[in-house]
Amino acid sequence: MKYKIDVVRIRENSIQLNGWVIGKTPESKAAFEVLDQNKKPLEIKYVATRRDDVSQIYYKQVYDRDYGFDIQFPYERGADYWLVIHCDGKTARVKYNEELIAKRASVAHKRMEKIKDLMNMETVHVALEFGKKHGLKALLLKSRHKLQGLDNDYDYGEWYELTRPKEEELAAQRETRFAYEPLLSIVIPAYKTPEKYLREMLDSILAQTYRNWEVCVANGSPKGEGAIVSRVMAEYTKKDSRFHVSELGDNLGISGNTNAALEMAKGDFIILADHDDTIPEHALYEVAKTINEHPDCDVIYSDEDKLDMDGGALFDPHFKPDFNPDLLTSVNYICHLFVVKRTLLDQVGGFRHEFDGAQDYDFIFRCTENAKEICHIPKVLYHWRCHQESTASNPESKLYAFEAGARAIMAHYERCGIPAEKVEKGVDYGIYHTTFHIQGDPLVSVIIPNKDHSVDLDLCIRSIIERATYKNLEFIVVENNSTEQETFAYYEKIQKEFPQVKVVRWEREFNYSAINNFGAAFAKGEYLMLLNNDTEIIAPRLFEEMLGFCQRKEVGIVGARLLYEDDTIQHAGVVIGFGGVAGHTFIGLHEAENSYFHRAMCAQDYSAVTAACLMVKKSVFEEVGGLTEELAVAFNDVDFCLKVRAAGYLVVYAPYAVMHHYESKSRGLEDTPEKVARFNREWALVAKRWPDILQNGDPYYNPNLTLRKSDFSLRDLLKEKIGEQNKLPEIKEQ
Repeated sequence: MKYKIDVVRIRENSIQLNGWVIGKTPESKAAFEVLDQNKKPLEIKYVATRRDDVSQIYYKQVYDRDYGFDIQFPYERGADYWLVIHCDGKTARVKYNEELIAKRASVAHKRMEKIKDLMNMETVHVALEFGKKHGLKALLLKSRHKLQGLDNDYDYGEWYELTRPKEEELAAQRETRFAYEPLLSIVIPAYKTPEKYLREMLDSILAQTYRNWEVCVANGSPKGEGAIVSRVMAEYTKKDSRFHVSELGDNLGISGNTNAALEMAKGDFIILADHDDTIPEHALYEVAKTINEHPDCDVIYSDEDKLDMDGGALFDPHFKPDFNPDLLTSVNYICHLFVVKRTLLDQVGGFRHEFDGAQDYDFIFRCTENAKEICHIPKVLYHWRCHQESTASNPESKLYAFEAGARAIMAHYERCGIPAEKVEKGVDYGIYHTTFHIQGDPLVSVIIPNKDHSVDLDLCIRSIIERATYKNLEFIVVENNSTEQETFAYYEKIQKEFPQVKVVRWEREFNYSAINNFGAAFAKGEYLMLLNNDTEIIAPRLFEEMLGFCQRKEVGIVGARLLYEDDTIQHAGVVIGFGGVAGHTFIGLHEAENSYFHRAMCAQDYSAVTAACLMVKKSVFEEVGGLTEELAVAFNDVDFCLKVRAAGYLVVYAPYAVMHHYESKSRGLEDTPEKVARFNREWALVAKRWPDILQNGDPYYNPNLTLRKSDFSLRDLLKEKIGEQNKLPEIKEQ
């Protein structure tokens, strides 16, 4: 038996544990009990959870079983408790008390646990097997990725304290007067709210540095059960006239209660809040500041984190991108803080009962569909209290919420005229995967540059012809100065075997941009796919996944998820700023591992994707003049994507379109003075062409996240200031 407790939190009169257990075989089952200090069993709340990462490590593959657990049990301060785990006839006991929990929560302890994990026999065995299969170089790359993760667990509470406004800044905010000071109405549906939580929410509003606000609480607690809420609100309304309460006398449901609060609101802008959460002192100031800086803005959202039940610890910060419509259809990433202009609210209407469980998701869709401007504040302005019954902590406890979310997404597609076939559960509950209707049977022209490497090319073409479910394809192989006779013999053979394959000859020096532009001139398809010759299809529906996005009028380019041979990520989107200019996200992360808020497995908009596998409308390709031929080798795909975005189109990453990419077999490293000089010239050219995004940051990333690594970890404040960009390359006039 192997086990690990990943998370331990003291809640309101309870302890919550998250972890995993595995036995000798994938079929082994674990049982749990909790004993008090008298060794008597306690009643526990237990929920089984998926841990595909654990299955992958210990059993070498993912099994459709729950190896994880979420356990909550009652707790008294100063007492000792034991978690008892039974599996395969063995028993393990883990002791818990305040002192031990505090010790195990320290950053030093977490790092030591990570080091132990790296040194255990299973990890060593996996590493040895990996090295045998993929070679020393690949093992070193993977090991570096793991070691880098040792310093990723920045203590977020400490990080937050270092970045939040200091008292002198808060004092200055209190003295600030804006040219326009809108009335901000905070609407709160209340339902049998614990007094402690309600007071904490109301007190956090009283502490705001911006003063022109009101609070509208609709008490939906049934008669006789809402006395606490009524008493507390009576106290606050007497103390401050900005507090208002409506006693509903009955529970109208989350939508009905929220609508009742909305009806009370008189503000110019409406802010949604839950009855047991809190907001930091500067939240409303930042909202008012944004409204003044963006007069056309009628939807605002911020970053957020989670607050434990005792209110003593912040964790799990969510640093979001600017408005990302395709990410929103993958997950409700916006959530809190959410602000909507009154005139827009009147236009779209309030919350709808039929979407209860995902009523806010449906509301956000309707607001963003009709908004003139959507503003994102890249600061944590909302603390979301997390408990076991909440979808913030335990998704499986509210399965109905995610079913309602799927319906909200389909309703959004219907209003927007997007032909979606179905919305299904993605990699986890709350993560959605949309299958779109393919309109017609359009020809896709697959353009593949090639110099020798006929074995790689053959694997690439045959994998698509044999495995892809979409068949209306033509292949344009752009021959680029091959020297091996076998290559030309192969060209003859493959064209005879497959009439949809055509070889055209590029007879000038290597220039990736010019070669693809040349190939595109022969294309008959309505859609072009730029594809490297060192790729192999994994997902049979690769073309359907990409076409589904590319057929939408607002989409210009679609990129795929590319994996190295060892099934770690090579490409899951591109962030401008990584490495100074641009770099791939989540490099080296195994596909079974969880990425930052599941971003690697969420369809979403990015500033760029790699041309190793890229689909584009031929009309869009021609509209922007194809690839920029001054960029012969490096950054041509980044520049191409930025040109398409500048023309008003979206660039979408499609995670379920998957290929292996064996990475630059056809091109050497930048290992000569000439190649380094060319690389630097192209780097400088990109910086000159796109200075705004390089200086201001990628809108699809977040300035609180690091540019030094690809894993979306927090910025190391000793090395990177928040929002600070890497130095641009020096541009020398030719």
